[in-house]
Amino acid sequence: MHIVVCVKMVPDTTQVKIDPVTNTLVREGVPFITNPYDTNAVEEAIRFKDRYGAHITAVSMGPPAAESVLRKAISQGVDEAILLSDRVFGGADTLATSTVLGLAIKKIAEKRPVDIVLCGKQTIDGDTAQVGPGIARRMDIPQLTLVDEVVSVNQEKKTMRVRRKLEAYHEIIETKMPCLLTVEREINTPRYPTVPGRLDAEEAPIQIWTNAMLKLDPKTIGLAGSPTQVRRIFAPERTKGEVIMGEGDQKDNAVGAMFTKLKEWDFITA
Repeated sequence: MHIVVCVKMVPDTTQVKIDPVTNTLVREGVPFITNPYDTNAVEEAIRFKDRYGAHITAVSMGPPAAESVLRKAISQGVDEAILLSDRVFGGADTLATSTVLGLAIKKIAEKRPVDIVLCGKQTIDGDTAQVGPGIARRMDIPQLTLVDEVVSVNQEKKTMRVRRKLEAYHEIIETKMPCLLTVEREINTPRYPTVPGRLDAEEAPIQIWTNAMLKLDPKTIGLAGSPTQVRRIFAPERTKGEVIMGEGDQKDNAVGAMFTKLKEWDFITA
């Protein structure tokens, strides 16, 4: 079994600031982390490895600094890693991103057939949840989104059964492999890297793939191949502040204080 897991380097949202003049993200001094949903995808890939002896390839598209998220994945148990890094990939929206990732995974499959592609449900810097399905479309394989449990895998029949988390209920669905899953945070609890794993990851080779290898038309990738563009980023202005009603011995008066405040704001009348 061969699993490809996609990971992305994203800014730590607790540290993000916006330039009030340009309405763009201030990237200087901002720490970057592995997209939290992708950590669950990595963990699920490693669980497949524990159960079925799977080989895991991690793939990321980004600047050279994105090597850090791949090394973290290796420290947790991923076998090899590929960084898709080229200036022509820069400025990509979800369409252009899934185009590059989809072709890259196809090339990976030429060397070792891919059974499962794992992605986090979405990224915290975009929240579109479009890249995973986009990859599946470009690879022409089934996609199972919002997965919060892998129920069973039949390696002989090349089938998989999973549970999907929908708004009002869960559904169990079965598909043939190869397939792509996007996973929810509830699917697992990511493990911590071991000390030997961290040491091995520091020395592990990271393959760098540029567009010279993929040979994609520059007009179809990066900023040039992105039909959607971010025109403005802004922080919503707070019109009213929060009110702390009291704690401890004052909790019995909290309801009365709340109604008093609502009357002051003309939300209710006497």
